[in-house]
Amino acid sequence: MNHDMLQEMAPVLGRVPSGLFILTARHGERETGMLASWVQQCSFEPPLVTVAVRKGRDVLAWLNLGSPFTLNLLAEGQSTLLSHFGKGFALDQPAFEGLRVERHDGFPPILSDSLGYLFGRITTRIATGDHELLVGQIEGGRLQLTEAKPYVHVRKNGLRY
Repeated sequence: MNHDMLQEMAPVLGRVPSGLFILTARHGERETGMLASWVQQCSFEPPLVTVAVRKGRDVLAWLNLGSPFTLNLLAEGQSTLLSHFGKGFALDQPAFEGLRVERHDGFPPILSDSLGYLFGRITTRIATGDHELLVGQIEGGRLQLTEAKPYVHVRKNGLRY
């Protein structure tokens, strides 16, 4: 695709809305979290979601087939959680200091203040361009803030975060 075509379509691609989530992962006793915006439900039966994670992110080492994950959905105005996880964490850094969290049946942390959460296990990993597409089967979840609206993210340019 030539440069002019890329520049023409970039603002349109960026306007594809997405939610904002904190993906939490665990490996043994270690836990971490990351900001994720490319998350989508992709099946009703069984309930499946996709999450795109940039290649090279350390957390991918923990997200193999069968690995547990938790998706914490952010509500409008939860900029504190957004900024906390927006900077990213190395796998050996404590990602949840100062946050209220819960743990459920060996799954990664649930953020107590999130709009809601889903937890499940990775069923598929697909290399796609500069990201890996993770497919996860949902095993449970709960809406925690019944009156809140989800935090919707729209970018100005579809070629970068």
